[in-house]
Amino acid sequence: MLPGEDGLSICRRMRARGATPILMLTAKNDDIDRIVGLELGADDYLGKPFNPRELLARIRAILRRSEASAARAGERRRRSFAGFVVDLDARSVERADGMSVPLTSAEFDLLACFVERPRRVLTRDQLLDWTRGRSADPFDRTIDVTVSRLRRKLETADPSAPALVTTVRNGGYLFAGDVKDV
Repeated sequence: MLPGEDGLSICRRMRARGATPILMLTAKNDDIDRIVGLELGADDYLGKPFNPRELLARIRAILRRSEASAARAGERRRRSFAGFVVDLDARSVERADGMSVPLTSAEFDLLACFVERPRRVLTRDQLLDWTRGRSADPFDRTIDVTVSRLRRKLETADPSAPALVTTVRNGGYLFAGDVKDV
């Protein structure tokens, strides 16, 4: 019931971008609303009216769980493919020889989507939603331009005959690189 966008779509978008703890505080308190909110990625769901002490206890519980999972993860999220190493936390890309690959924010966000979901066809709409948090109009070519720039920086052979990021006709893009955790 937010102006312009509902909380469920905000929750879905936030969950797609990362592991930020989400507590939905809402006037919708039916069973189905709670189930949908939790299914879409909320960590907890609290309906109005609520006891402020309960809200505080739920926030503390979510933070404890998120801190525990962060401590378990402990290490940086690093992926390697085709002679490149991507550090998702530091937002950097290096070649095997240690040379840095300069990427714009949009290019890095797109590459992060690809290395997190290798060998899957990703549509333009999915990529726009994950990288920019919005859906595309039929003439939006932002993703196509960013893919082209990313190919020029990553393709070791001929960028006009891409091997890493391939185009799937009437589907979107597929990251064909063999991605491994480092």
